[in-house]
Amino acid sequence: MPLFYQQNINHTTKLAVWKIEENEEFFTTAVPVQSSITHPHKRLQHLAGRYLLVHLFPDFPYHHIEVATTRKPFLANEEYHFSISHCSKYAAAIVSSTNRLGVDVEQLTERVHKIKHKFLHPTELRFVNAQPAALQTKLLTTLWSAKEAMFKWYGLGEVDFSEMMRTMPFELAEEGLIDCAFLKDDLQQHLQLSFKLFEEVSLVWLATDPLFS
Repeated sequence: MPLFYQQNINHTTKLAVWKIEENEEFFTTAVPVQSSITHPHKRLQHLAGRYLLVHLFPDFPYHHIEVATTRKPFLANEEYHFSISHCSKYAAAIVSSTNRLGVDVEQLTERVHKIKHKFLHPTELRFVNAQPAALQTKLLTTLWSAKEAMFKWYGLGEVDFSEMMRTMPFELAEEGLIDCAFLKDDLQQHLQLSFKLFEEVSLVWLATDPLFS
């Protein structure tokens, strides 16, 4: 059972990461396919994410999941809030009965250097460039994860990653916190994200009150 990582954030919120090593049948015994995804590995990622929802909360009504026009999955009655992410052979999910959520898992790869100007503000780029070269891939991946997690937390789309989601300088370690600002006309809010670095992936998540506050 390749449960890669699990953490209880608080008494109503749980997080987990799954390392996908099973075939499709393993997941469909718990969460039957409800998607038109045809690519075999993407189907596995999709199923692993849904599987984690039930793993974290066995009564999670996965068959009631809807998908908004912004592609954010949700439950109409908000019995649970949740966020799912996947990359390569990993899937991550965070679920809560009380908190608004965002999670992102990203593979550590040099490719992130090619897109850094698209998602980082100039002040964030200066922060990255001031760090030792050996740390920059991990740092950039963690920052990308942070902005993806914020984007999922917001859930309404139309967000400029560079201008509307700002991260403050932080110390890159195996785990820690990132202070951030979400800056949009309908919402301006300070957020504190948690991160954890593994050998192959970066994991970032946040949990706040269910309404913007």
